Amino acid sequence: MTVYMRASEIIKKPVVTLAGEAIGQVKDLVFDSSTGSIRCFTLAGRGLLAGPLHRALLWDNVHGLGPDAVMVRADSALEEDDTAARPGDGDRTGGDVLGVALTTCGGRRLGDITDAVVAMGRAPVVAGYEISTAEQRRVLLPVAGPVTVSDERVLVPDETARYEAADLGTFEEAAENLRGSLRRAPKEG
Repeated sequence: MTVYMRASEIIKKPVVTLAGEAIGQVKDLVFDSSTGSIRCFTLAGRGLLAGPLHRALLWDNVHGLGPDAVMVRADSALEEDDTAARPGDGDRTGGDVLGVALTTCGGRRLGDITDAVVAMGRAPVVAGYEISTAEQRRVLLPVAGPVTVSDERVLVPDETARYEAADLGTFEEAAENLRGSLRRAPKEG
Protein backbone atom coordinates (compact mmCIF):
# COMPACT_ATOMS: atom_id res chain seq x y z
CA MET A 1 0.00 0.00 0.00
CA THR A 2 1.35 3.40 -1.01
CA VAL A 3 1.19 6.28 1.47
CA TYR A 4 0.03 9.58 -0.01
CA MET A 5 0.41 13.08 1.41
CA ARG A 6 -0.60 16.47 0.14
CA ALA A 7 2.40 18.70 -0.54
CA SER A 8 0.78 21.28 1.76
CA GLU A 9 1.08 18.76 4.63
CA ILE A 10 4.87 18.67 4.17
CA ILE A 11 5.29 22.44 4.09
CA LYS A 12 6.13 23.91 7.52
CA LYS A 13 7.23 20.54 8.92
CA PRO A 14 10.28 21.02 11.14
CA VAL A 15 13.63 19.75 9.88
CA VAL A 16 15.28 17.94 12.78
CA THR A 17 18.63 16.17 13.19
CA LEU A 18 18.82 12.64 14.61
CA ALA A 19 20.20 14.30 17.76
CA GLY A 20 16.91 16.22 18.09
CA GLU A 21 18.17 19.66 17.05
CA ALA A 22 15.59 21.70 15.08
CA ILE A 23 17.49 23.36 12.21
CA GLY A 24 14.66 24.85 10.16
CA GLN A 25 11.34 24.09 8.59
CA VAL A 26 10.23 23.18 5.08
CA LYS A 27 9.29 26.29 3.10
CA ASP A 28 8.71 24.79 -0.37
CA LEU A 29 9.01 21.50 -2.23
CA VAL A 30 10.99 21.59 -5.47
CA PHE A 31 10.07 18.87 -7.95
CA ASP A 32 12.11 17.63 -10.90
CA SER A 33 10.04 18.67 -13.92
CA SER A 34 10.95 15.59 -15.97
CA THR A 35 10.27 12.90 -13.34
CA GLY A 36 7.88 14.52 -10.86
CA SER A 37 10.12 13.44 -7.97
CA ILE A 38 11.06 15.68 -5.06
CA ARG A 39 14.43 17.21 -5.87
CA CYS A 40 14.83 19.25 -2.69
CA PHE A 41 13.18 21.41 -0.07
CA THR A 42 13.76 25.10 0.43
CA LEU A 43 13.92 26.04 4.09
CA ALA A 44 12.80 28.75 6.47
CA GLY A 45 13.92 29.41 9.99
CA ARG A 46 11.84 28.25 12.92
CA GLY A 47 9.50 30.66 14.65
CA LEU A 48 6.93 33.26 13.87
CA LEU A 49 9.26 35.96 12.57
CA ALA A 50 11.86 33.69 10.96
CA GLY A 51 12.46 34.27 7.28
CA PRO A 52 13.92 32.06 4.55
CA LEU A 53 17.24 30.36 5.30
CA HIS A 54 18.39 30.54 1.66
CA ARG A 55 19.62 26.97 2.02
CA ALA A 56 18.31 23.83 0.36
CA LEU A 57 17.90 20.29 1.62
CA LEU A 58 18.43 17.78 -1.19
CA TRP A 59 16.09 14.78 -1.06
CA ASP A 60 19.14 12.48 -1.11
CA ASN A 61 20.17 13.98 2.26
CA VAL A 62 16.83 13.30 3.96
CA HIS A 63 17.02 10.46 6.46
CA GLY A 64 13.25 10.18 6.86
CA LEU A 65 9.98 12.00 6.35
CA GLY A 66 7.33 11.27 8.93
CA PRO A 67 4.01 12.69 10.00
CA ASP A 68 5.67 15.18 12.36
CA ALA A 69 9.08 16.09 10.93
CA VAL A 70 11.73 15.76 8.24
CA MET A 71 14.76 13.99 9.71
CA VAL A 72 18.38 14.51 8.66
CA ARG A 73 21.50 12.94 10.15
CA ALA A 74 23.10 16.31 11.02
CA ASP A 75 22.90 19.96 10.04
CA SER A 76 25.66 19.26 7.52
CA ALA A 77 22.90 17.69 5.36
CA LEU A 78 21.86 21.20 4.30
CA GLU A 79 23.36 22.82 1.23
CA GLU A 80 25.33 26.01 1.86
CA ASP A 81 22.89 27.98 -0.32
CA ASP A 82 19.66 27.45 -2.25
CA THR A 83 21.23 26.98 -5.70
CA ALA A 84 19.85 23.42 -5.91
CA ALA A 85 16.31 24.80 -5.72
CA ARG A 86 16.73 27.05 -8.74
CA PRO A 87 15.85 25.88 -12.24
CA GLY A 88 18.85 24.53 -14.13
CA ASP A 89 19.79 25.18 -17.72
CA GLY A 90 18.01 22.01 -18.86
CA ASP A 91 14.74 22.68 -17.02
CA ARG A 92 11.98 23.20 -19.54
CA THR A 93 9.27 24.44 -17.21
CA GLY A 94 8.51 27.00 -14.58
CA GLY A 95 8.21 26.24 -10.92
CA ASP A 96 4.98 26.63 -9.03
CA VAL A 97 1.93 24.78 -10.37
CA LEU A 98 -0.50 26.13 -7.78
CA GLY A 99 -3.27 28.03 -9.57
CA VAL A 100 -2.31 26.52 -12.94
CA ALA A 101 -5.06 24.90 -15.04
CA LEU A 102 -5.20 21.09 -15.17
CA THR A 103 -6.25 20.33 -18.74
CA THR A 104 -6.68 17.12 -20.73
CA CYS A 105 -4.79 16.64 -23.98
CA GLY A 106 -8.17 16.93 -25.71
CA GLY A 107 -8.58 20.47 -24.34
CA ARG A 108 -11.01 19.90 -21.45
CA ARG A 109 -10.19 22.16 -18.49
CA LEU A 110 -10.66 20.08 -15.34
CA GLY A 111 -9.94 22.83 -12.81
CA ASP A 112 -7.19 24.82 -11.16
CA ILE A 113 -4.48 23.08 -9.15
CA THR A 114 -4.67 23.82 -5.41
CA ASP A 115 -2.22 21.16 -4.14
CA ALA A 116 -0.07 18.23 -5.26
CA VAL A 117 -0.52 14.66 -4.04
CA VAL A 118 2.83 13.01 -3.31
CA ALA A 119 3.36 9.23 -3.26
CA MET A 120 5.78 8.73 -0.39
CA GLY A 121 8.64 6.23 -0.34
CA ARG A 122 12.34 6.13 -1.16
CA ALA A 123 11.76 8.45 -4.10
CA PRO A 124 8.61 10.54 -3.46
CA VAL A 125 6.88 11.56 -6.65
CA VAL A 126 3.86 13.63 -7.68
CA ALA A 127 1.04 11.11 -8.05
CA GLY A 128 -1.77 13.56 -8.67
CA TYR A 129 -3.24 16.95 -7.99
CA GLU A 130 -5.99 18.47 -5.90
CA ILE A 131 -8.04 20.78 -8.08
CA SER A 132 -10.83 23.26 -7.60
CA THR A 133 -13.44 22.63 -10.29
CA ALA A 134 -15.68 25.19 -12.01
CA GLU A 135 -18.41 24.06 -9.57
CA GLN A 136 -16.07 24.99 -6.66
CA ARG A 137 -15.62 21.34 -5.66
CA ARG A 138 -12.22 20.12 -4.46
CA VAL A 139 -11.28 16.74 -5.93
CA LEU A 140 -8.11 14.69 -6.22
CA LEU A 141 -7.08 13.46 -9.67
CA PRO A 142 -4.30 10.92 -10.15
CA VAL A 143 -1.75 11.42 -12.91
CA ALA A 144 -0.19 8.69 -14.99
CA GLY A 145 1.16 8.39 -18.46
CA PRO A 146 2.53 11.42 -20.26
CA VAL A 147 2.14 14.63 -18.24
CA THR A 148 3.32 17.99 -19.54
CA VAL A 149 3.93 20.83 -17.08
CA SER A 150 4.26 24.50 -18.06
CA ASP A 151 3.75 27.87 -16.40
CA GLU A 152 0.21 28.00 -17.80
CA ARG A 153 -1.15 24.45 -17.56
CA VAL A 154 -0.56 20.85 -16.72
CA LEU A 155 -1.65 18.55 -19.56
CA VAL A 156 -2.81 15.05 -18.69
CA PRO A 157 -4.29 12.19 -20.73
CA ASP A 158 -8.04 12.55 -21.46
CA GLU A 159 -8.70 9.42 -19.39
CA THR A 160 -7.62 11.24 -16.20
CA ALA A 161 -10.98 13.01 -15.90
CA ARG A 162 -12.75 9.70 -15.20
CA TYR A 163 -10.83 8.87 -12.01
CA GLU A 164 -11.39 11.43 -9.31
CA ALA A 165 -11.13 10.78 -5.57
CA ALA A 166 -12.78 12.69 -2.77
CA ASP A 167 -9.93 12.17 -0.30
CA LEU A 168 -6.54 10.49 0.19
CA GLY A 169 -8.28 7.34 1.46
CA THR A 170 -9.81 6.67 -1.96
CA PHE A 171 -6.96 8.15 -4.01
CA GLU A 172 -5.00 4.88 -4.39
CA GLU A 173 -7.99 3.12 -5.96
CA ALA A 174 -8.49 6.00 -8.42
CA ALA A 175 -4.77 5.92 -9.31
CA GLU A 176 -4.80 2.14 -9.87
CA ASN A 177 -7.93 2.40 -12.02
CA LEU A 178 -6.37 5.16 -14.14
CA ARG A 179 -3.16 3.17 -14.67
CA GLY A 180 -5.18 0.07 -15.63
CA SER A 181 -7.28 2.07 -18.07
CA LEU A 182 -4.20 3.58 -19.71
CA ARG A 183 -2.61 0.13 -20.07
CA ARG A 184 -5.75 -1.18 -21.81
CA ALA A 185 -6.13 1.86 -24.10
CA PRO A 186 -5.13 1.31 -27.74
CA LYS A 187 -1.79 2.88 -28.65
CA GLU A 188 -1.90 5.75 -31.11
CA GLY A 189 0.20 5.72 -34.02
